[in-house]
Amino acid sequence: MNSIRTILTSSLLLLTATTVSAWSGQIKVSTPHMAMYLHAHEGEDLRLDYMGATSASSLELEESGDALQAAAIPAFGTADMTWLPALQVEHANGDLNLELVVDKVSTSSDANSKTTIITMKDKLQPFTLRIFYKAFQNADVIETWTEISHHEKGAVRLRRYDSGHIVIPQGDVWLTHLHGTWSAEMMPVNERLAPGITEIKNTDGTRNAHLDAPEIMLSLDGEPNEHTGRAIGAALCWGGNYDIRVSTMENKMHHLYAGIDPQSSQYVLDPGKTFTTPPLALTYSEEGMGGVSRNFHRWARHDGMVHDGTGVRPILLNSWEGIYFDITEERILKMMDDIKSMGGELFVMDDGWFGRKYERNTDNAALGDWVVDTKKLPHGLKALTDGARERGIKFGIWLEPEMTNTKSELFEQHPDWALQVKGRELKKGRGGTQLVLDLTNPKVQDFVYRTIDNLLTANPDIAYIKWDANAPIQNYGSTYEPADRQDNIYVDYHLGLQKVLQRIRKKYPKLIMQDCASGGGRANYGILPYFDEMWVSDNNDPLQRVFIQWGTSYFFPANVMAQHIATSPYYNTGRVTPIKFRCDVAMSGRLGMELQPSKMTEEERRQATTAINDYKALRQTVQQGNRYRLVDPYTHPVAVLMDVDDSRSHAVLFAYRVRYLYNDVVPRVRLQGLDPAASYTLHERDVKDGEKSCSLDGKTFSGRFLMDVGLDIPLQKDYASRVFELTR
Repeated sequence: MNSIRTILTSSLLLLTATTVSAWSGQIKVSTPHMAMYLHAHEGEDLRLDYMGATSASSLELEESGDALQAAAIPAFGTADMTWLPALQVEHANGDLNLELVVDKVSTSSDANSKTTIITMKDKLQPFTLRIFYKAFQNADVIETWTEISHHEKGAVRLRRYDSGHIVIPQGDVWLTHLHGTWSAEMMPVNERLAPGITEIKNTDGTRNAHLDAPEIMLSLDGEPNEHTGRAIGAALCWGGNYDIRVSTMENKMHHLYAGIDPQSSQYVLDPGKTFTTPPLALTYSEEGMGGVSRNFHRWARHDGMVHDGTGVRPILLNSWEGIYFDITEERILKMMDDIKSMGGELFVMDDGWFGRKYERNTDNAALGDWVVDTKKLPHGLKALTDGARERGIKFGIWLEPEMTNTKSELFEQHPDWALQVKGRELKKGRGGTQLVLDLTNPKVQDFVYRTIDNLLTANPDIAYIKWDANAPIQNYGSTYEPADRQDNIYVDYHLGLQKVLQRIRKKYPKLIMQDCASGGGRANYGILPYFDEMWVSDNNDPLQRVFIQWGTSYFFPANVMAQHIATSPYYNTGRVTPIKFRCDVAMSGRLGMELQPSKMTEEERRQATTAINDYKALRQTVQQGNRYRLVDPYTHPVAVLMDVDDSRSHAVLFAYRVRYLYNDVVPRVRLQGLDPAASYTLHERDVKDGEKSCSLDGKTFSGRFLMDVGLDIPLQKDYASRVFELTR
């Protein structure tokens, strides 16, 4: 079976109860605060009537005339031909039509969710569509996806195969999506939905979040508001090319479609096989964009991530921006001493440690040759893992397993393992030599798996892998896929990657892995089920990071956001920033460092040590709390956000000055998420070396005062920043 995101979508194998039911025509799919109503009579099409708050009932919707009665999965060839199709196929005999009718409805349950499965069959062809709605009871999220199968006399071509489709009434509805580029990811864009079709897509091939991310929000009551108003969030859980469309037609409705982009991906499906589309995760909130974010964060920590997403992440030092390719055993051990002395818990050796025939001294050689460069590391990796253990810290390492260079032993031995079109000149990426391996090929999948397995078998003390992917698919062709299956490459690549990651996770369940792809190129819920965290951006400039991290938090929780203290001036902006500002910005996610500690001043070392030690007291709430974005840096000279634990007894408040102009008005900050009847004492953390805490330190206020009246936070100059701990 072709399985997408098996960790989540194969959960039916784990369900404790399955019921095939006769139904009255009405189907309710619900979480504690969100509901979807559908209706389906046997022998008729499946219809979506409503998605929103649980307060509405199907009877009231029918009586008021508000039931939408829209096709749940509009198929090409139905009576609704004015709509865009969510599903279109070419049957084995050339027939392009689908007339799907409901055959049966069943339900399954596990500890945290209830899944409704509607089986539909075509009136003429032996073609079956199963639609899944999985409602999570510990988070207000519903996942929907489909399974497509057939028993026709030949292959069926899937021309379009969206994961899901929802409909909302037209009104003053606004779309929020995240746009950007390398080193400037996740910039929010807000636009009012107007008549026509709005489309967001990505065709990179390996990464899908640098330019436009596969997540959106819809604000239903006018311009997006952080704290109030009805809002819907949608995240396509897929790591490859995608297409999200909002169609606003003459029928007074907005239609949202999301799925794999069909460009060069008209998937060929053989008889007896099943194709599973990636889940589309949907949520609804009446607390504005912030409520949508918190719903996604809660779902991610409990259900959308590998391991237990409720654990805390270690504080690390990564070698990349400190020494780049200039790795030596002496430098690495010294950097371990440095991070240990400042209170860190993990050291990660980045690019430049491998290569035999071809040395890895720049980015143009040796990818795929995963053997230690003994000129740089004469005692191998064991000397480093032993060194980390002796210092009481953990050791991690960088790899880019999906890629190769033309200057490599791997490419010389297996040139056909790279994606390519025979007879055409290879298009090369980073360093002028980089190519993407053909993960549609099981032999290549085995090689990538063995790369990790051999490394960890020989070095069992490796606790962390940074998994990078620095190239798009530029050579669209596979020597493995048959000529009539070349359209399957974009999809089969990611299915192959998932198979590799599933094998790794099965054998090494405790391994910590970071998802990196030229920075935040893989910030998506398709890849996250196999990783513990993601590299948010290659840009560590703290001012720009305020904005990048702000946008990323729209959909992703703080514990997956790797945020590092960097050097100043920063290499790609030239900006000079104080060490406290750099520390405070990095503390709002998974704290780390990315610099050469030996080049830090004594003031910087002391401040970083203070930040690390203070962060240890705060990180449970930062990484696991409910996030509230209080003051938007796009419209104000400051950015303020806070995290509050579930018991509302502990909170952390971050405030950053992002622009300083004389007489700029800094708004009073009204807090969110606290207990109005409780009292909270403020303690300033990461106080600047040699300075006293601000006037708010040690003061006690009621939760009601903090939320209704708020605080005037002292941020009087460029790059001023404050971190407060609030305790009840």
